[in-house]
Amino acid sequence: MAKFDAKSFNEKAFGKYMSAVPNPKLNKLRESRAIVGDQRLRDTFGNANQGGTVYAVLPFFGLLGGTAQNYDGVSDLNPGSTKTFEQGVFTFGRMNGWTEADFSYDVTGGVDFMANVRNQINEYWNSVDQDILLDILKGIFLMSNTGTGAIKTANKKFVDNHTYDISASGDTETTADMMMTATTLNSAIQKACGDHKSKFSLVLCHSAVATNLENMKLLTYLKYTDAAGIERELGLGSWNGRLVIVDDSMPVAEEGSTHKHSVYTTYVLGEGAIGWEDVGAKVPYEMIRDAKHRGGEDTLISRKRKAVSVAGISYTKASQATNSPTNAELATGTNWSLVNDGTDTIADKVIPIARIISRG
Repeated sequence: MAKFDAKSFNEKAFGKYMSAVPNPKLNKLRESRAIVGDQRLRDTFGNANQGGTVYAVLPFFGLLGGTAQNYDGVSDLNPGSTKTFEQGVFTFGRMNGWTEADFSYDVTGGVDFMANVRNQINEYWNSVDQDILLDILKGIFLMSNTGTGAIKTANKKFVDNHTYDISASGDTETTADMMMTATTLNSAIQKACGDHKSKFSLVLCHSAVATNLENMKLLTYLKYTDAAGIERELGLGSWNGRLVIVDDSMPVAEEGSTHKHSVYTTYVLGEGAIGWEDVGAKVPYEMIRDAKHRGGEDTLISRKRKAVSVAGISYTKASQATNSPTNAELATGTNWSLVNDGTDTIADKVIPIARIISRG
């Protein structure tokens, strides 16, 4: 394959090519239905309509309720009404670039380093997106003190109800009760959402947790067939019919004053938990050539812009310095709150997001 350079690089053709490259991990995430497209995000932030929008507050419609009244031909009907809440949604942008020198091409007999970059770029952006997702979840579970009055109380109730902690706090316990078991997942999602627990479809866990599940034969790994017809492991598992992503960037804390032990956080997401849309950048890919530096070099630059919504939870933008939140800002609890109308919030049991805290 010919080496890319700034003179021959066609960013539109490259973008189309990248879109056509199979992305098995992202495809499986979409299949889990935990990470979904959101038409509201497309309508609000899509390139055709955005006009510079980076943050929006959208209406979030409440559920029908009230007690059914007796229809007897005598009694008058007293109609109720639904509440309209507000939900903050946002965009974030990320960019990076990779440089390779002409000399590297010369001394290796024509190895195309830029082709290597191109072949890895999907996996790179998958990792970036996954880190952002984890910071969003971290921020959501730090919102116990966000807001005032009834809203603050509801935010704390969400964190408490949607956290299943089996890690214990003592220094001497060694029982298996502090580890994941066959019933842990079911108990955790029931505590979070009650009769809505069937919506949960995706688990994000550390490899230590996954190994424990493997040892109990609760976790099996998925495979896919690549373009050459070779079967490969996808790095994704299945636990009780739910997709499992194993990643050592999951939160790990060291606890215990005398006998140190690791405490792991596992996240569980349900259908529609995260709305995720690629809203694009003006120039998503471009190649820049510097003929003088190091005898000549090419730099491939990539830019991404995504729009995000979280089911039942509002991004408040209370602490954000620029038009794109950093990972640290997304992990800040004061930037998140349950969807509300200023005085009341939606019921936390309809939000398919939970976490399990365990020793493995």
